[in-house]
Amino acid sequence: MALFGIFGSKTKEEKQALNEGLEKTKVGIFEKLSRAVVGKSKVDDETLDGIEEALIASDIGVETTLRIIERLETRVAKDKFVNVNELNAILREEIEGLLDIDDNYEGEIPFDFSKKPYVIMVVGVNGVGKTTTIGKLAARLKASDKKVILGAADTFRAAAVEQLTIWSERAGVPIVKQQMGSDPASVAYDTIASAITQGADVVLIDTAGRLHNKVNLMNELTKIRNVMRKLIPDAPHEVLLVLDGSTGQNAYMQAMEFTKATDVTALAVTKLDGTAKGGVVIGISDQFKIPVKFIGVGEKIEDLLIFNKKEFVESLF
Repeated sequence: MALFGIFGSKTKEEKQALNEGLEKTKVGIFEKLSRAVVGKSKVDDETLDGIEEALIASDIGVETTLRIIERLETRVAKDKFVNVNELNAILREEIEGLLDIDDNYEGEIPFDFSKKPYVIMVVGVNGVGKTTTIGKLAARLKASDKKVILGAADTFRAAAVEQLTIWSERAGVPIVKQQMGSDPASVAYDTIASAITQGADVVLIDTAGRLHNKVNLMNELTKIRNVMRKLIPDAPHEVLLVLDGSTGQNAYMQAMEFTKATDVTALAVTKLDGTAKGGVVIGISDQFKIPVKFIGVGEKIEDLLIFNKKEFVESLF
């Protein structure tokens, strides 16, 4: 397994993984932007219209795209003349500004390790890579010398418990689980109790990925939260929503539903290596004002990267 970067900047391998993982998005965005500015010497209204279409087509989202265009219009009006060669630099600045959420950790593992155990409840629909993300995150935390325990609280699918068990073995961390159909809140309780007893640093709780009924989803997540608080009053310290970046606009809808159902505090966007829709990271971060803390750019266990807005935008451009 490749070594993870120890906080601070990414390792050479991680930077390469980021660049390769965003390749399809980069190509998609630049092909569209190139068509918008071809034959132009300056950024005018027609150019801005073309840029708007290019950004929307890249799944950045309508609201976020309009915000970017408004900022570009302001820059053009202020500077009087902006040529197309300056456009990339301006876009980089404006997009990075949209990602400037106050909870951006600039490359460090984004958890408050003064709280022990630090409890993270992981949510998201089935198929987005939620369980895989938990496993990769557990490996990353263990590589930084943290003692981690997993809780298999998605008890509605036998496959979910089995998959998390496999990941616990790959990451080399213990797992707490019960029989299929058990009360998810009971699993969460047992996991935290075990973490306290063993002096664990971090607890990762997997939850069911059903979204067919918002009321049931909200009730279930609320019950898990309340049971956790019998042992740790401010748990969970983090609610990490995992989204599949390749689904584009559907990821927005999932984010909307889960933010209604529970207090989501962080995002992990997966499968960016297989899609040209990486712009969704920008749109979701901007619209929901929730920090993106992790991105998935490949299948390998080390391909879950800590999100750094500057490195992300630099890689795109």
